[in-house]
Amino acid sequence: MTQWIAAAVLALAGLGAVQAGQSDAALKAALAGPQRTPAFVARDAWRHPYETLTFFGLQPAMTVVEISPGGGWYTEILAPYLRERGRLILAADDPESIDAYARRGAERLKSKLAGQSAVYDRVRVVVFAPPGQLQLAAPGSVDLVLTFRNVHNWAAGGDDRVRMVFKSAFDCLKPGGVFGVVDHRLPADRVQDATASSGYLHVAYVLRLAAQAGFHLAGTSEVNANPKDTADHPGGVWALPPSFGNKDKDRARYEAIGESDRFTLRFVKP
Repeated sequence: MTQWIAAAVLALAGLGAVQAGQSDAALKAALAGPQRTPAFVARDAWRHPYETLTFFGLQPAMTVVEISPGGGWYTEILAPYLRERGRLILAADDPESIDAYARRGAERLKSKLAGQSAVYDRVRVVVFAPPGQLQLAAPGSVDLVLTFRNVHNWAAGGDDRVRMVFKSAFDCLKPGGVFGVVDHRLPADRVQDATASSGYLHVAYVLRLAAQAGFHLAGTSEVNANPKDTADHPGGVWALPPSFGNKDKDRARYEAIGESDRFTLRFVKP
């Protein structure tokens, strides 16, 4: 068995695995914890955090990087889960960015972490501001890199931007480490424009750029699929809940669709 195949087998088994019952109980406890925002919990039916994180092989002793945590939806789950035995690194907006949106995002995250120090006191935050600031962690030091519904944002800066981010994820992972990606799925028969302006992406696009960064595809999951989503809404994916970007126009129809159809991909570093 070659070295990279052996590494992939370790990744698929779950790096640093503990007994399945212990892992499941710890994750369920984090999901049920009082640190979670009620509005976030209400979205579990669409985001399937238990199934998604289990698919990615999350274990409590891992070092995990979450790229672009946004409002901290997954951070609220990952931080208590990893607090005692693992390590969580948030690759987040630059508080000194020239972009006001990024500064506001950094301030919101800072306030969130400070507001519940008993949960977030061991979380490390690093600046993630491509293309200038891309180092997520020390090379070869991380078990799992996660990003949720962010690739389309990087694609807005062009394919090279996505390649740089994927390469930074690759570089910080240990051999056998896993890169977990969730994003909005564009049907293969539709045209994806150069900046993915609809917010939807071809699965093949992500597979191609991940392969160029050095990753091997280790698995796919349909846990976040939504066949009701036609991915052709005026205003793009933001027409759907929870954004309702078109406000009251066709709101009932978008509510009936629910959140977007999403692909869930697990890559491994050989």
